[in-house]
Amino acid sequence: MPRTGWGVVSTEAFFDSPILNSPYRRPERHWQLGDGGQPTGVVEHGRRRSDLTTPIPKPRATRGKSAAQADIFADALGDIYDPTEIINGIRQAIDTWRELPESQWQVTPTTARLLRHWRSGEMPLPPFFCQIEAVETVIWLTEVAGKPEHKGRKAKLATAQRYWEHLFAANEASNPDLVRMALKLATGAGKTTVMAMLIAWHTLNAVRHPNAKRFSKGFLIVAPGITIKDRLRVLQPNDPESYYSTRHIVPEDMLRDLGQAKIVITNYHSFKKKDEVSLNKVQQAALATEPKQESDGSMLRRVAGPLMGMKNIVVLNDEAHHCYRERPLSPEEEKALKGDEKAEAKEANEAARLWISGLEAVKRTLGLNMVYDLSATPFFLRGSGYREGSLFGWVMSDFSLMDAIECGIVKLPRVPIMDNVEGGDTPMFRNLWEHVGTKLPKKGRAKSGFDDPQKLPNELLSAIDALYGHYEKTFDSWKEHGLGVEPVFIVVCNNTATSKLVHDYIAGYEIEDKDGNRRLMAGACKLFRNFDPDGVALPKMRTLLIDSQQVESGEAISTEFKTAAEPEIARFKDELVQRTGDRAAAEKIDDTAILREVMNTVGRPGQLGEAIRCVVSVSMLTEGWDANTVTHVLGVRAFGTQLLCEQVIGRALRRVSYRLNDEDRFDVEYADIFGIPFDFTAQPQNATIKPPPPMVRVEAISPERDDVEIRFPRVEGYRTELPRDTLRAEFTDDSTLELTPDLVGAAQTVNSGIVGEEAEMNLEHLADTRPATIQLRLADRIVRRRLTEDGEVPNPALIMEMRKIVRRWMSEHLVCKGNTQQAQLLYYDIADRVADRIMAAITRGAAGGNRVIAMLDPYNREGSTRHVGFNTSQDRYETGPKCHINYAIADSDWELEFCRVADAHPRVLAWVKNHNLGFEVPYRAGGEARRYRPDFILQIDDGNGADDPLNLVVEIKGFRDEDAKDKADTMATYWVPGVNNLGTMGRWAFAEFTDKWTIQTEFEGVIKQWIDRVVA
Repeated sequence: MPRTGWGVVSTEAFFDSPILNSPYRRPERHWQLGDGGQPTGVVEHGRRRSDLTTPIPKPRATRGKSAAQADIFADALGDIYDPTEIINGIRQAIDTWRELPESQWQVTPTTARLLRHWRSGEMPLPPFFCQIEAVETVIWLTEVAGKPEHKGRKAKLATAQRYWEHLFAANEASNPDLVRMALKLATGAGKTTVMAMLIAWHTLNAVRHPNAKRFSKGFLIVAPGITIKDRLRVLQPNDPESYYSTRHIVPEDMLRDLGQAKIVITNYHSFKKKDEVSLNKVQQAALATEPKQESDGSMLRRVAGPLMGMKNIVVLNDEAHHCYRERPLSPEEEKALKGDEKAEAKEANEAARLWISGLEAVKRTLGLNMVYDLSATPFFLRGSGYREGSLFGWVMSDFSLMDAIECGIVKLPRVPIMDNVEGGDTPMFRNLWEHVGTKLPKKGRAKSGFDDPQKLPNELLSAIDALYGHYEKTFDSWKEHGLGVEPVFIVVCNNTATSKLVHDYIAGYEIEDKDGNRRLMAGACKLFRNFDPDGVALPKMRTLLIDSQQVESGEAISTEFKTAAEPEIARFKDELVQRTGDRAAAEKIDDTAILREVMNTVGRPGQLGEAIRCVVSVSMLTEGWDANTVTHVLGVRAFGTQLLCEQVIGRALRRVSYRLNDEDRFDVEYADIFGIPFDFTAQPQNATIKPPPPMVRVEAISPERDDVEIRFPRVEGYRTELPRDTLRAEFTDDSTLELTPDLVGAAQTVNSGIVGEEAEMNLEHLADTRPATIQLRLADRIVRRRLTEDGEVPNPALIMEMRKIVRRWMSEHLVCKGNTQQAQLLYYDIADRVADRIMAAITRGAAGGNRVIAMLDPYNREGSTRHVGFNTSQDRYETGPKCHINYAIADSDWELEFCRVADAHPRVLAWVKNHNLGFEVPYRAGGEARRYRPDFILQIDDGNGADDPLNLVVEIKGFRDEDAKDKADTMATYWVPGVNNLGTMGRWAFAEFTDKWTIQTEFEGVIKQWIDRVVA
């Protein structure tokens, strides 16, 4: 049902009960989705078809291009690519087979025993239905349908022939040297358990049926990083936490046979060939030789020594979407990839090439029985040579994220669906990067010149505040219910510079002044602070800064990141010493290993990462990071593909509780997401060739119109002389600041999953900040930064006097709209904007502004219409004899109207449109030095005659935002009095017109005012 304003009108059951099925039985119901993939509120009986449904709601309010999203599985011709027909066919065949009596299963007695055990549900932690179904798919295709020995041979089951033909054809097209079978399971659905079940099935059959070539006792498990490699040790039968015994994956009497399996777990990086003999450059030069790379056999002896001598081993690829053989890109695809996207595509392709080349080497040397791929997102990436987002053709089983949500296996992701920011295609915090990406450092922190966390963009600060406010409520709720663990908040940033700034803003940092004195800047998020109120570092850190990509590769962390994280690394070493009592051992552990251990144990009681509540990550938290206490995720980076979005969202999807309720289902759990736009980017289109518009030359008409030449001062800044003891402020309408979501970011954001309850993220917790605290901090900031010379100590009396002025300004000239909060005045950019308004008022209050002097460009003090000359195709107005330039370039209909008014008015002696004229006004907005270009300059006879005209600067403004106020305030307070006080540049004034239909009458009024002054 529709939504009106902030009131929710919906089908109650739809939002209150998103979980429809038991996780241990075949799904029997699903939510109906409309044509746009959004829920209708109707529950349909039967299982959802595999159709690549994305469990992310569309924004409630969309504008512009986003209102009509193209089908994400349509190619350039509009044909729909549907890779799921085979999956649905196999699923239906397995459903029928599953209902047969055991005598008709057509499997080995060992397989039948395992199936009975898994399906019984009598284990302490039974497998989910989706886990059993994934293994059943492999068993059915291999034993029941009968795997052909090679392409061209017939399957045992005639009706299954087409499935094997499809599988062989898909591999031939993409992996010609391998036979891969992919099983797609949602993040958090338990792929490690599925791997344990596959290993048990293969091993026990190979031991008990040694002549059956379709089974193997040798396994190579390949992971994308060290984190997953470490986690997968539970697949070793002799591991203390082995799944086979702790989760009873096999009956107890079969454990002995399972011990015959040979299992090697590695990460794909190990496939990179090394030199047979390691030589440094000096040794190479001395021996006049170049090192020789190791052979396939040497590489495999290093990587998979225990498997040497075995034949037809089984490979299990965890997170297999990283493994593919890329295709050459077309010229159009090459052209479409730019900047960071091109670099990411190159990096992904190099990793994929290394991984698949390693598997091909395994086949050549040892032989392969089968390659099983497990992934939540087995899609091709952009730049791989395949259509972005297309499903791997060899996927045979699919349990999607939507299926997992309806079965309650994972948390329900909630993303922004609407907010109280005007305009925009989608809610601001849905795709935060669009609003902050250009305002963040792009290089190393030292090189960027951006080293103050308080200067982070307002939109990002509001996003942090809003999401943290909801985290606080979640934290209190968990504490109240005695869960024994704490929720985790993760931030994913684009680079080291940004991550360090965000980390410091959240957790706190020390500032060193010019004298070497250090003071603490407290973190903005109280529960994430790493320092106590006295500035002493907490013994157990609350916020962790991590470079997840470098940690995963196993390579040494970069010097840049190591410098940024030096305090964290040192403190974790100290904590390790406290835990073990062995300082020597702690010092021997490298920094990467420590950070990896902390990251892998976040939120786990009794381990190194137990106290961590917030993780700020460089790059992205990769697969395998399986903390199940993540409740809030903030993305501060670009996300170009669904794969990247789902990977990061996946870090928050693992459930906390697996206790069934009275209805034999799990209770719903939520993860709230900001800044991750779970959408595909549009495919590149061939644009229609259009001829260029006609060009005209815009220039001064000289010498014919030299008599209407206009000269203007080139102002570089302003010098003000303010009192040092007493302060007086003269406020105007332009002193008013409207604190709105457009200025600081959304103050109210509704997060929703595709089903389930909605959550409102707001800034209500900021209301607890006392007004007196805000006033004092603002007063101290203004006096310290604007009224105190370098090296001087701020005058306490002046601070208290400034506090009175700030209090008056907040009372009379602060307007909070859209549920913004007064505490947001302390955001760096907003605080500087407040300081600009108050300092302008103090300047006006100091002897009427007579102490302002404009400082001119020493090398080019004066500009002129004489020097204008450029070509353009823009809209233009052909001028008359009062304008030195032949055309006036108009940016709006309002400006065209003013051109007509200026040309026709008898008091106007000369006028010019300020386009490529070089007339700029320096001003400050939010503490940042800027320049703006007023629209017109006019010379007017105000009664002093043509020899002493009034130079009127005109601004045409349809909408007055805060920036427009800053510009007008600068003109009235600094530029006009500053230029007039020079006494050498003529008389100047400023006027602003805001209504197209009254421009002529308002202009008449301005001229009349000046004539009246002269007469008086």
